[in-house]
Amino acid sequence: MAHLLVIESWVGSMSRLLPRALGEGGHRFTFLTRDLHHYLRATTPADGPHPLLAAENILTADTNDPDALLPFAERLHGLLGFDGVLSSCDYYLPQVARVAHRLGLPGPAPAAVTDACRKDLTRRRLAEAGVGGPAYALCTDRAQACAAAREIGYPLVVKPVDLCAGMFVTEVRDEGGLLAAMRALDAFPVNARGQRRETAVLLEELLTGPEVSVETVSADGVAHVVGITDKSVGGAPAFVETGHMFPAALDPAEAAAAAGTAVAALTALGLDQVVAHTEIKLTPAGPRVVEVNPRPAGNRITELVRRVTGVDLAAAAVDVALGRRPDLTVHPTGVASAAIAFLVPGDGQAGLLDGFDGEEDVRNDPAVVELGLAGAGRAVRPATSNNEYLGHVMTADTGGAGARRTAERLLAGLTPRFAGADRVAGPAAPVAPAGPTVPVAPAVPAAGRAAESVAGSTAVPA
Repeated sequence: MAHLLVIESWVGSMSRLLPRALGEGGHRFTFLTRDLHHYLRATTPADGPHPLLAAENILTADTNDPDALLPFAERLHGLLGFDGVLSSCDYYLPQVARVAHRLGLPGPAPAAVTDACRKDLTRRRLAEAGVGGPAYALCTDRAQACAAAREIGYPLVVKPVDLCAGMFVTEVRDEGGLLAAMRALDAFPVNARGQRRETAVLLEELLTGPEVSVETVSADGVAHVVGITDKSVGGAPAFVETGHMFPAALDPAEAAAAAGTAVAALTALGLDQVVAHTEIKLTPAGPRVVEVNPRPAGNRITELVRRVTGVDLAAAAVDVALGRRPDLTVHPTGVASAAIAFLVPGDGQAGLLDGFDGEEDVRNDPAVVELGLAGAGRAVRPATSNNEYLGHVMTADTGGAGARRTAERLLAGLTPRFAGADRVAGPAAPVAPAGPTVPVAPAVPAAGRAAESVAGSTAVPA
C-alpha cells in the first residue's frame, strides 16, 4: 500500500475518479488544499460525502505559493512519508512536479510540465521541434495584437495562455472583435483558484478540420498511445466541447498521423511519467497540435476509454506518480464505442433552472449508461466555455461506432425548463456534469471499476 500526497483537484469527475482509483489500488492519500470549501460547494447532500474526504489526512496550506508550499510539503513528507504526488487540476500540475522533485519522488520534469501548462510556452517548444501547429503570436498590448492579427490574418483565435476549459477562447473575425476579446480577458485578472493570470494573450491561426484527442501514458521514456477520442465543438464564437466518442472513427492513416503527432509533441516538451491528453486538429495540411495537457482527459473521456478498452487512465495516473509502469493491456469489454453528449445552454436560455422536460423518458431509455443533470435552482446562462454544462448523456454501442448518434438522439429529448417562465426554452445544445450522475447500467465488468456519481454544480468548476 502506497501513500500519496494529492495537491488540489478539479471539482468535476476527476475529483471522484482519482480517489476511486487510489482506493481500488489499495492506496491511501493525504489531501492538501488552500480551500476545502471549494470542493464542498461542488456537492449536494444527495451526492453523499465527497470522495476527497476519504483522505487519511485533510490539510490546508497556501498551495498557490511555491515558496511556502515546497518547505511545507518537505516537512509533511518527514512526518507522514509519501510515495508519490499528484493532482488532476492544471493550475497545480507544475507545483506537483516541483514538490515531487523536491521530495525525490517520481514525476515528470517540472520545466516540462510548466511548458505544457502554459499555451505560449507549448507553442514555442513545439515550433522549435518542428511539430505542426498554427501560426501564432504572443501579444502583451493592443497595438502589438492588432499588428500580429493583420500578419496572421482573420479569422483567428484569441486565447489566454493560462486558463482551462475553453475559458475566453474566442474566434474573432476583425479588429473590433479582437479588441473586445482582449477587454474581456482584462476583466478576468484572477482565475477561480485565486491565482493572478498572465496578461499576455495568444493569437493563433484558425485551424479547420475535425478535432480529436490522443490519450497517452508515458513511463520510462516510452509514450504508449491508448487510443484516440473524437470531439464535437459548438458555441461559436466560443469553442465549447459538446461531445466525445471513443474510439474516434478514423481511417488507419489518419489515426497513425494523429498518434505520431501527439507523441512528437510529448517528446518536444520532454514529458515523461505522465498520463496526457493531447488535442489535435486534422487539417487539410495534416495534424496540428491544439494543446497538450499533462494529465488525464476531463469531460469523462477516461470513462469512455475504460468502457471500451478496460484501461483505467485514472489508475494509470496513480501508477506513474508512483514510478510504476501501468498495466495498459486492453481487455474485451463487449463495447465497440462509447460516447458522451453534453447539454449546453444556448442563446435565450437563461434564468433559474426548474427541471427538464423529457427527463423520465431519457432516464428510462435502455441505451443510456449514464445520465447527469443539473439540479433545480441552478443559475443558467448561455455557454461560453465548458463550465456552463447542464448535464450529459453517456451511451455505449456493442456493435460498432453508433454510440455518438445514440447519445445525440437522447440528448435531443431533453429540454431545460426555467422557473417562472411562461414557455419552455428551446432544446439546449449539447455541458461537464452539473448534478448527480446516475449510473443506469453497470460499468465495464472487465475493468472491475465501480460506477461513479459526479457533481459539478459550481458555475466555474476549477
